[in-house]
Amino acid sequence: MLTAKQHELLIYIDAKLKERGVSPSFDEMKDALHLRSKSGIHRLITALEERGFIRRLPHRARALEVLKLPEVDARPKREPGLTTGSVIKGTFSNALPAARSPVGADAVSLPLHGRIAAGTPIEALSDHSRVVQVPSALLGPGEHYALEVAGDSMVDAGILDGDTAIIRRCDAAENGTIVVALVDELEATLKRLRRKGNSVALEAANPAYETRIFGPDRVRVQGRLVALLRRY
Repeated sequence: MLTAKQHELLIYIDAKLKERGVSPSFDEMKDALHLRSKSGIHRLITALEERGFIRRLPHRARALEVLKLPEVDARPKREPGLTTGSVIKGTFSNALPAARSPVGADAVSLPLHGRIAAGTPIEALSDHSRVVQVPSALLGPGEHYALEVAGDSMVDAGILDGDTAIIRRCDAAENGTIVVALVDELEATLKRLRRKGNSVALEAANPAYETRIFGPDRVRVQGRLVALLRRY
């Protein structure tokens, strides 16, 4: 399933290709999606390419080909009051508090907000309609929420595609901690946090992925990983 912004960009590219036979520029895409920088467009295009919706034609500037469009009923759903492409920002202030499950005293219901990238970052869309049951022994003090892991960049840390990450809400974390990080107020990703001087590194646990370096004002911690759930 595409995120709202990925869907919006794909439809825009397809419309421009049909209208004039050439894909829009990155500046045009940035303006159409109301993004502040072209880096967000680069990440959205990479995500669409990885999911098989578009491909870049080699040796040609601004050359994109739409390979397929999403099914009508696969369009991202919007929560009432949210705009297209809304992301869970800040410190998840809208997170539902953990609630005791009626099925057992040792189970806690946590809100399952959506998918978090353990690979190329994707938007973490809010979905308050889903919950996951978590053993209370896995939780410590504080507020928690759950996210489904997408991607393989954290496999060497034992985090696999499809796992459910249990996150303790916080806005700071020590070096080496695996965190939910919000990049450029746009995309959330699950990575190991490293700080050196004024730089912030988001480090993968898979040699196939590069460590990404940002300025301190581009990354905000939204929580730290405390547990994983996995289905077999």
